[in-house]
Amino acid sequence: MTSKVANCTPSIIILLLIGAIGGTWMVSGIVPTMIYYGLQILSPQWFLVSTCLICALISLLIGSSWTTIATVGVALLGIGKALGFSDGWTAGAIISGAYFGDKLSPLSDTTVLASSVVGTPLFTHIKYMMQTTVPTFIVTLVIFFVSGLMMDVSGTGDVSLFMVGLARTFVISPWLLLVPLVMGVMIARRWPSLVVLFLAVLIAAIVALIVQPERVREISNGDQTGFLGLYEGVMRACYDSTFISTGVEELDKLVSTRGMGGMMPTVWLIISAQVFAGALTASGQLEDIMNYFKRFVKGTTSLVGTTVGSAIFLNVTTADQFLSIILTSSMFKGLYEGMGYEKRLLSRSCEDGGTVTSVLVPWNTCGLTQSTVLGVATITYLPYCFFNLLSPFVSVLVAAVGWKIKILKVPK
Repeated sequence: MTSKVANCTPSIIILLLIGAIGGTWMVSGIVPTMIYYGLQILSPQWFLVSTCLICALISLLIGSSWTTIATVGVALLGIGKALGFSDGWTAGAIISGAYFGDKLSPLSDTTVLASSVVGTPLFTHIKYMMQTTVPTFIVTLVIFFVSGLMMDVSGTGDVSLFMVGLARTFVISPWLLLVPLVMGVMIARRWPSLVVLFLAVLIAAIVALIVQPERVREISNGDQTGFLGLYEGVMRACYDSTFISTGVEELDKLVSTRGMGGMMPTVWLIISAQVFAGALTASGQLEDIMNYFKRFVKGTTSLVGTTVGSAIFLNVTTADQFLSIILTSSMFKGLYEGMGYEKRLLSRSCEDGGTVTSVLVPWNTCGLTQSTVLGVATITYLPYCFFNLLSPFVSVLVAAVGWKIKILKVPK
């Protein structure tokens, strides 16, 4: 149990920093600026498909679905609210795009993990994954495009009221977009994620003091004046709940943040989930369950289907996508070798089942994090995460067709 909890410590620190980013990026006006300009650019008919594409591109470049959702995703959720889209549809488009990019990015930790534990060269793994991932993403975009055309959201979201409220409350400037741009450059240069997230908080805090001093004083509750008041306001944005009055009730809910403190229930659940996973592993229950699953393997389709199903099952039981990928690959590696299949088939199947479905499990680290960051319950966005839902089925379908699946030797 201690080992499992220790392994998730970096994720907990990242989660806390994401909470601080949510507070500082809102108070500094970065997210409000993104929402303000986004409302002018994105039309209702194209909003869902544009949201999915934007998140996919950013996640592909930076290699992190978590960071994409916590920054751009939060802004897009606000735009969706203003345009009249339900939180479920918008969150589904955000998550679908973010996990597509995360899955195919060479900077993604899950992509590197899956390829390394199986022994598949990284870019061989990514190229092979494209055969199941790209078709799934195309189908996802078609669904969002058609849905956007069919939805009648005209008049359901008062865009002008949101824009007036944002402009009245915050200093809106394109210069504020330099902060996410600098963050993207740091990630592109492969700086450690903890360093990038910490600097993102620090830079946003400085920007808040310079550009939005009135908002910073507002959330300090007036306990201090002068520099101490500003300092208290910035610290509250990092660790505590904040409320900023815009004069628009729905907008007030959007620009209010919970900081690090809002992440604590998720942190407790992550620790509890890891303790449970440690008990399952140490007692040998997981190994027994996997041995049972292996009985269903008869050929290519059943092999891939069982691998994908096991990864999903482990996401549910161990509550962590990293454990899901590691355990699935280690338990099926010998079976794939014995049947003569390439390693890249195993690494792809692990990601098709493990990486993308983690966010669909309410008590999984990914599901807990994204539902907390977006403020949308997992069960609410789950039906609309089409990319995540379709990926396991497409993986099995491609295996059934036998597209580019080679047997290196005849099984004994």
